[in-house]
Amino acid sequence: MGNVIFLISAYSPIDNLFCLLSDLTDTTMLAAWSLPCCFTILLGLLELCRAQYEHLGYPHGYPQGYPEPEQEQYSAPELPPDTPRIQLRLAGDKRKHNEGRVEVFYDGEWGTVCDDDFSIHSAQVVCRELGYLEAVSWFPSSKYGKGEGRIWFDNVQCTGKEKTLALCTSNGIGVSDCKHTEDVGVVCSDKRIPGFKFINTMANNVLNIQVEDVRIRAILSSYRKRIPVTEGYVEVKDGGKWKQICDVEWTKHNSRVICGMFGFPTERKYNARVYKMFARRRKPSYWDYSVNCTGNEAHVSSCKLGHAVAAKANTTCGGGTPVVVSCVPGRAFSPTPMTGFRKAFRQEQTLVRLRGGAIVGEGRVEVLKNGEWGTICDDNWSLLSATVVCRELGFGSAKEALSGGRLGQGMGPVHMNEIECSGFEKSITECFFNKESLGCSHEEDAAVRCNVPAMGFQERLRLSGGRNPNEGRVEVLVERNGSQAWGTVCSDGWGTIEAMVVCRQLDLGFASNAFQETWYWPGEVSADPVVMSGVRCSGTEMSLSQCLHHGPHLTCPKGGGRNAAGVSCSETAPDLVLNPQIVEQTTYMEDRPMFMLQCAYEENCLSTTSSETPASSHRRLLRFSSQIHNNGQSDFRPKAERHSWVWHDCHSHYHSMEVFTHYDLLSLNGTKVAEGHKASFCLEDTECEEGIEKRYECANFGEQGITVGCWDTYRHDIDCQWIDITDIKPGDYIFQVVINPNYEVPESDYSNNFMKCRCRYDGHRIWMYSCHNDGSTTKFSLGRDNMVADLL
Repeated sequence: MGNVIFLISAYSPIDNLFCLLSDLTDTTMLAAWSLPCCFTILLGLLELCRAQYEHLGYPHGYPQGYPEPEQEQYSAPELPPDTPRIQLRLAGDKRKHNEGRVEVFYDGEWGTVCDDDFSIHSAQVVCRELGYLEAVSWFPSSKYGKGEGRIWFDNVQCTGKEKTLALCTSNGIGVSDCKHTEDVGVVCSDKRIPGFKFINTMANNVLNIQVEDVRIRAILSSYRKRIPVTEGYVEVKDGGKWKQICDVEWTKHNSRVICGMFGFPTERKYNARVYKMFARRRKPSYWDYSVNCTGNEAHVSSCKLGHAVAAKANTTCGGGTPVVVSCVPGRAFSPTPMTGFRKAFRQEQTLVRLRGGAIVGEGRVEVLKNGEWGTICDDNWSLLSATVVCRELGFGSAKEALSGGRLGQGMGPVHMNEIECSGFEKSITECFFNKESLGCSHEEDAAVRCNVPAMGFQERLRLSGGRNPNEGRVEVLVERNGSQAWGTVCSDGWGTIEAMVVCRQLDLGFASNAFQETWYWPGEVSADPVVMSGVRCSGTEMSLSQCLHHGPHLTCPKGGGRNAAGVSCSETAPDLVLNPQIVEQTTYMEDRPMFMLQCAYEENCLSTTSSETPASSHRRLLRFSSQIHNNGQSDFRPKAERHSWVWHDCHSHYHSMEVFTHYDLLSLNGTKVAEGHKASFCLEDTECEEGIEKRYECANFGEQGITVGCWDTYRHDIDCQWIDITDIKPGDYIFQVVINPNYEVPESDYSNNFMKCRCRYDGHRIWMYSCHNDGSTTKFSLGRDNMVADLL
């Protein structure tokens, strides 16, 4: 028997000892061994478990890394005896969990509040009563849909300091001449009141859950070392104390909601025996209530409060144990043994994608239909539908459902409108939608912000020395000489794409500038040494460490310090998109005499063989117009400062960008056979959408750029708006236009900067057809380091 115990203790993982202990208590084993022997084994194993767990140095009741939080003082409001006892909730067509129609539970019935005389002070009282730190805004006229039942409050007037809405001045509870078209709604802050404690004054459990915070606390050592944490106790913070939930009434629907909140698309089974043993040794502290979710909620605050737990001395729950969830991470966040997370990856082809978002898990929703990408209209767009999108893409539930083209406008068709989902669909394409509904424009494009797992990336990167938190020298935390140390990033090759990854990692939006000198941002002297060099990113990475970079042998001739890499970040960015229909409709071929191409020849807009062409001869030009729209959230401005713009006599205006677009003609295997070279560009607002005023023009040394909602048109009849095809043989080709090819100016989405057409030339005529933006179809693919298109 001693040998058996030795083998188990030597070769079994610590966490599995609990399982082995349970196995040895099985009745079949008891029959095989004598009772004294079994007791010996059980005691021996118990001591081994105790010794190994105590060796890890856990504080009493909590594993290492999770000390008991400081007790925060929160006193429940003391109300006058005659105050009506009410409970509140936020309901209706919500687009985030902390907003909605204000509903009041009184006298056994849910009702609403009329918007007459309602103010931000009244909203403040509502949000504080629900446990939120403050109110952000409020909306009249049933913005979140019409409620049902009684209208409990009308002509509500609050100072903002009342402890409950029932103490505000009103016509009296239940006295109202309003209709449900006047139901009021509020938006509360994301932050909760520190130490908030939920107090249930109702006998029946029809209320939504209101707690200060929720977390998944890793218990087993194997999960505490993983990033992200995917398994552990579900704990709620109520009254400043973290408490476990009794699992007697817990369902898989509850687990699905919890996993979704923490960025995981689904849940899975776990080894319950280990946790039962742990719960016996460390007495839990249970919350007073159970949880009742349907499974399609985006946040636990939308779940109903379950029955009160019949706890004895707050340590038992009717034979149950603390709730444990085990969540399945999406592919991008799957833990690996060495790094804890996977490297950047190329996403597989799906029917749904996100575009225009600053960080992972947010963006404009686009769906693939009949081989063409299109958008979703925001009519009836809800948190429920947005959650289906998020889970489909490997994220958790939706944090927010955005409308009105908030994350930029798409191109192409609007594929879906008035979507209705149950919340359990595998794809948004399975949801019901109105196929007959027409009239949506891209100003109504729907977008999402999804819950994503906490990867800890922000803790390993910082900006130092800037005038504000959104700018500064980039500093990275690395292992050096056996300890953690901050250092700089070599600026050789540092550009916009790398800066974008930094801003994404720090959750600061988009990059607005990438700097190769940072002498004006003096950081800490101890962080001057270069710790990362040769950085090159593809743009899809979640952290700078996922980008290609040199290993331990650094190479940085300029050194760190004043020459280190830096960035500035912005919440918004422009997004340029070429209109493919204009190209297709305006393309034609012209034979133009050389004596009329003098300016174009000086600007290298002709092929190299033109130098041998006599002045009396001609060049064959493929001419077209290009209309470049700014569908982003901020104006597109040239990188060059005004003083460095170049005057061009041929065009009689200043050019602000040396390289703004590339025009190429490619063979079907992707080989470049001809190219257009437009020496430089002047950026201006040629036309704008209705209600938007032009801001930029080239004439009179005016400011240059492209305003959001405007477009810059380069007509087919201006110099260099062509490709010289004089030397091209008849055949089939691919015509390609690339906007902002060198990534000089940051944009929210570079994938739609490519426009391609099929082109047929018979020596006398030319046809241009199937023009499309590269991101709008599945026929072509293009990468940053391979700017030649591959025809699939």
